[in-house]
Amino acid sequence: MKQKKNIADTVRDIAEPLAESLGYFIWDVEYVREGADMILRITIDTDREDGINIDDCEKMHRAIDPLLDEADPIEDAYMLAVSSPGVERTLSRPEHFEMCAGEEISLKFYAAIDGSKSARGILVGLDGDDVVVTVGEEEKRYPRKSVAKCETVFNW
Repeated sequence: MKQKKNIADTVRDIAEPLAESLGYFIWDVEYVREGADMILRITIDTDREDGINIDDCEKMHRAIDPLLDEADPIEDAYMLAVSSPGVERTLSRPEHFEMCAGEEISLKFYAAIDGSKSARGILVGLDGDDVVVTVGEEEKRYPRKSVAKCETVFNW
């Protein structure tokens, strides 16, 4: 059986040129278990001001489906989902931190840091293995390996 990370990387390699040709870019690719099902989730985004809509997701889904059938990177049954990253997006790759610098983010830690399992502030970016955030007037550094989840915050 192929490892999940290798599947996601393989699918990303297939999806990136296709997404680019359609005017999108790949935000993330995940191959995860949800309940009894395995889900291959391809998250797309765009530089367009109006962002990604359901028609964009359907267009990408229809275009990638035959390429995945041909490449056959996944041996087991799975469900394909194409989505947008949404307004509160998860930051997991170095380019996510770069693209979202200056935005408000929420961090959740595996274990308490400075007495708290979460933090919120303005993302400065990544510096080596640290996530750098401005909290109030203070710049704080959190080891990336201690961050369970990092996502942008949309103030409704």
